[in-house]
Amino acid sequence: MVRHGSVKGAAQELGVSEAAVSMHVTQLRKELDDELFVRTGTGIAFTPGGLRLASRAAEILGLHRQAREDVSQAQSGRRLLRISASSMFAEHAAPGLIELFTKRATDLDVELSVGWPVTFEPLLVNRKVDVAIGPEPRSLSDGFIRKDFLAYSVVAAVGPEHRFAGRSVSVEQLSKAVWLLGPAAFGTVGLVPRSLNRLRVPEQNRRIFQSDAAAVEEAKRTQGLVLTLAFSIAADIKAGRLVKVGSEAAEMRGTWAAVALPQGRDRTLVSEFLQFLYSPRAIQAMIRGTGVPINKFRPTVHITLWS
Repeated sequence: MVRHGSVKGAAQELGVSEAAVSMHVTQLRKELDDELFVRTGTGIAFTPGGLRLASRAAEILGLHRQAREDVSQAQSGRRLLRISASSMFAEHAAPGLIELFTKRATDLDVELSVGWPVTFEPLLVNRKVDVAIGPEPRSLSDGFIRKDFLAYSVVAAVGPEHRFAGRSVSVEQLSKAVWLLGPAAFGTVGLVPRSLNRLRVPEQNRRIFQSDAAAVEEAKRTQGLVLTLAFSIAADIKAGRLVKVGSEAAEMRGTWAAVALPQGRDRTLVSEFLQFLYSPRAIQAMIRGTGVPINKFRPTVHITLWS
């Protein structure tokens, strides 16, 4: 359901009836004492507890897939770069970056896992990933390499029929509004949680979707505000499908950073990737993308959602 955003999609993938999926969801709700998700016009929006459950389920499936891929890659002699990235970077910037980087060599594969920035240090220390990418860390232990490489901003936007469209909006009005948010809103690190806390948006006014894209589409149709990357909705704003909210309090700027250990599984490959991040072509690919769907990568890029 996390991947498809609907009971119907999950049932089709599993080869079972929608009733069977709904029955298991009902049992989980009773066992965990949590609604897990609510239905919306474009799919489903998760509760914080639902996102945690999705994280564990995706992690189990990801470990199974990773074990099979590791054995296959070891036999073929291919090089593998393992990247863990924050959800916002993974959705908007990573596809273009990875597609361009993997074109540099025929024996190179990339494994992308999506996780919380607070988990990056232990993932690197335990050699589970080679590079971690996300919001600039507030603090970093000794012995890590840090490369700040791309400035970005998050902005609030609404549909053209929203009551805030074309108006100056106060912080109090923003705090009382309904916010439509991607997975980056779930946590304490990054511009999205910081923006919501600065605006004092209560938990009951936050609707979390399985992706930023789903939240944006919902904002175009409803009376909610979306909080997302400025460059990701530039085309929608230019076309009039969205309107930027007129409040400086609803915009924040930050920088994405890459973190790695000085010693690792393949330092040459890691160094090559860190240097590549600064290239003009890489910056362009991150901001504008390449138009290549993520399932084109061979072998398939491994993704673990919200771990």
